This record gives sequence, structure tokens and C-alpha cells, in this order.
Amino acid sequence: MTSKPTIRQALFNKRMLICIFTGFSSGLPLYILISLVPAWLRSEGVDLKAIGLFALIQLPFTWKFLWAPFFDRYTPPLGRRRGWLIMSQLALLMIIPVFGLLHPKLDLWTIATLAGIVAFFSASQDIVLDAYRRELLHDNELGLGSAVHVNAYKIAGLIPGSLSLILADYLPWNSVFVITALFMLPGILMTLLVTEPELKQGAPKTLKEAVVEPFHEFISRNGWQSALWILAFIFFYKLGDSMATALATPFYLDLGFSKTEIGLIAKNAGLWPSVIGGLLGGLWMIKLGVNRALWLFGAVQMLAILGFAWLAVVGHSLPWLALVIGVEALGVGLGTAAFVAFIAQTTHPLYTATQFALFTSLAAVPRTFANAATGYLVEAFGWKLFFLFCFVLAIPGMMLLLKVAPWNGDRNS
Repeated sequence: MTSKPTIRQALFNKRMLICIFTGFSSGLPLYILISLVPAWLRSEGVDLKAIGLFALIQLPFTWKFLWAPFFDRYTPPLGRRRGWLIMSQLALLMIIPVFGLLHPKLDLWTIATLAGIVAFFSASQDIVLDAYRRELLHDNELGLGSAVHVNAYKIAGLIPGSLSLILADYLPWNSVFVITALFMLPGILMTLLVTEPELKQGAPKTLKEAVVEPFHEFISRNGWQSALWILAFIFFYKLGDSMATALATPFYLDLGFSKTEIGLIAKNAGLWPSVIGGLLGGLWMIKLGVNRALWLFGAVQMLAILGFAWLAVVGHSLPWLALVIGVEALGVGLGTAAFVAFIAQTTHPLYTATQFALFTSLAAVPRTFANAATGYLVEAFGWKLFFLFCFVLAIPGMMLLLKVAPWNGDRNS
């Protein structure tokens, strides 16, 4: 059993440095889809309902467990993890700039198709990055490693959500998408430099084994009832905050904030709370354990949703915008770090890619299907009642902690 590291040992090692790159590379294409593309469409006059329906292009994140077994079973050049990773990253680098060649009103269906392709390669990259990170980290590093990964993931959101929006006020959109795509290069460099993780038990020998055994192992290890509770928790824990942030950028635009204000204030106000809160959360998880972190961080995550409802009342106010975004970044960053650590704990090392993909696919269901209805909900309720509704939707996930992560029942305690 690996002994608990000191704070210095936990923070400053090669594995945590790699987690920075995995998080950044994972977050960039997703934030292009959920932040930059909606802002681009809204600024070009596309209506809110159509933008809300664009959440459906994230279906690959919901179904990625279907092709994850291929990544467990087959080994391309560069290795089982690095080989699949470099292919996904190079595809994203080449495809993202194509957005800038299209016109939102004239080519909306083409844009939706292209976004779906980006989502497929982004989801494929996530499958391999999650598996690589799980195989790289020691069990007692999962909390901190997840926090570092999530922080870098959030920081990556500043590129399409901040820098790219600012550039859009001065450059044509085709240049903006090219510049944004170039930020895939750090992740590609990481893939070329890191070593393939050691596989102690051997890869699945057949595709059938890679498909069937991950599910069989999970059910056998937990039992049907416990397994269903875990799956329900994974579905509900991020439902409220996922819906609340689905139309964040159009929300800010509707309140009268300019793209530059959103880029400079709304996004950067969340940077330091997210980074500091995430790192503190990771360190707290070493002491608290993942279960207690899920309770505490989940409560902050819920309260952050109410900030959006308050901003809908206040309207155009830069100080309130900065405060609300800061609290949201802190709460969601903390909650996501604990959530990802819980998922990592739940996987078996032999079937990392498939099981991790299954659990994160289930977590992506709300972001894909429920978020597709957000435009209609806003049209029906208005922004304030919409955010209050999202707060209520966050309650079931917290209640399920009683079953899957009781306060005094941490698996690492």
C-alpha cells in the first residue's frame, strides 16, 4: 500500500505536471463547443432556441463508452494510450479551423455536423486521457490529480471563452478559430514526450473481452443494487450546475455585457478562484477523503447556481458579474474535482478506458439532452426562474450521497 505523501511531494512531481497538460488538452475542444461556438452563433444573429439545441452535438460524450473498448483492446504505434491520443489531437488541430470558413445563418446544419465531428474526436481524446491519468496516478493521488486536471480543464476554457472572444472584436472569425486551434499544440507535445504507462495485468486479449468484461466486473464487484445507486449518482450529481452554465455566454450577452467584458471580466474572474479552490480542494481530499469532499464541495456547487439567479435580477453590473462568476468557478471546480476522483476510484485498472468512459458518458447525458432544452426553458421561465429550477435539480444528486458516499464511509479512510 502506498503511504500518504507530504503536501510538497503531492504537489510537485512529474505526475501532477502531466495532469496539467491532460486537463488543458481535454478542456479546450469542449469549451470551443459550449462557449465559443454559441457566442459566435449569437453574435451573428442565430436565435436562442437553435443555440440551445446545439447541445445535442455533444452526443459523442454520452455514447463514448461504445467505442472505448477499442482503445483498451488495440494498440496503435506509439502505444495503447499515446497512439490513440495523438490521432485524436491531430484531428482536432485540423478540424477546428474549418468553423471559420462557414456562415452561421447560411451553414447552420453544416456547422452542427462539424461540431459533432469535433465532439467525437474530443470525446475520443477524453477516453484516452482519463485512462492514462488513472493508470499514471497512485490511488492516494487521485483526489489531488483530479483537482489539478480539473483546474487545467477550467483554465483551458479561458482560451475560447476569453481570449478568443476578445480577439473576435478585432479579428475575423476565421482567424479566431485558427488561433484557438493552435492551443492544441501543448497537448500534442505532452503526448510525444510522456512515456506509456505500465500495464501490470495485461490488455484484454479479444474485443469481446474488452466489451463485456468491464460491465461484468463492475456489477460483480458492487452488486446490482449498489451499482445502480452509483450510476444514478453519476447522472444526477452535476445535473443542476451543468444546465445552469449551458447558456452562460448568451446569458451575459442578453444582460448587455459586451464580448470584451465577458472575455476580460466574466471569464478571468473565475480563474483564480478556480485554481486556488481546486488546488485547496485536492489537498483537502488527501485529508478528508473523497466522500466528505463530495458532500462539502457539492454544497458549494449548489449554492453557486443561486448566484446566476441573483445576477439575472441585478442585470448589467460588472462587480456582481465578477463575484458571481468567481463563486461559480470555485464551487463547480471543487465539485468536479471530487466527482472525477470518485469516478476514478470506481474503475478497475484492467478496463480503465471502458469503465471511465461509461461513467463519464453517463455524467454527460444531462449536458447533452437536458441542456438541449435550456433555450426553451429560458424562453418559458425567464433567466431567474430558470436558474432557480437548476438549483432544485441539483438536490437529488446530493441526496444520493447517503447511498454511494456516506460521510463516514470513505473508501480511502
